[in-house]
Amino acid sequence: MNELKGVRVGFAMCGSFCTFSQCFDALERLIGLGCETIPIMSVNAFTTDTRFGSASAHSARLEKLCGHEVIHTIADAEPIGPKNMTDIMLVANCTGNTLAKLAASITDTPVTMAVKSHLRGSKPVVLNIATNDALAGSAKNIFSLMNYKNYYFVPIAQDDPEKKPFSLMGDFRRIPEALISAMDRVQLQPVFERL
Repeated sequence: MNELKGVRVGFAMCGSFCTFSQCFDALERLIGLGCETIPIMSVNAFTTDTRFGSASAHSARLEKLCGHEVIHTIADAEPIGPKNMTDIMLVANCTGNTLAKLAASITDTPVTMAVKSHLRGSKPVVLNIATNDALAGSAKNIFSLMNYKNYYFVPIAQDDPEKKPFSLMGDFRRIPEALISAMDRVQLQPVFERL
């Protein structure tokens, strides 16, 4: 996948804490493919300690892998577009909260501001969904964003149909090919798959 060598990826993480290990695995794959990664974290992702690890450990790991300080404020995210810092934006674990804000063009978090700022240059945004209510309250936001220009999705599947029938998660393994496809302005197919 030499297509990703030298590509500047905005790598945004939201508060789907149970997916952090998969986010870091995906980040390491992107770096291994030659991407330059700019780390961005939502306020919750940057400040909340959970059973999945401490906030400080996560942000430190992100900075070490990316070689850049984590963007974690709205003020620091705003220059992404004007300064042409990214070629493509990836929301690596896009929560239902972030989906709703993006669908309504609300920019009150570092991640939503990063996306908005990036979009001002008509550049692609790739969303990797991770939400327990994707087939409930968040469904309208997913399908709205599918109709918006410059938004693309990592292929999505039910991650636990028996215990969490409304939950969907993007296939973290397919992030690289989803980015390549989005840079070609094509939605990677099939959008909905089985894990």
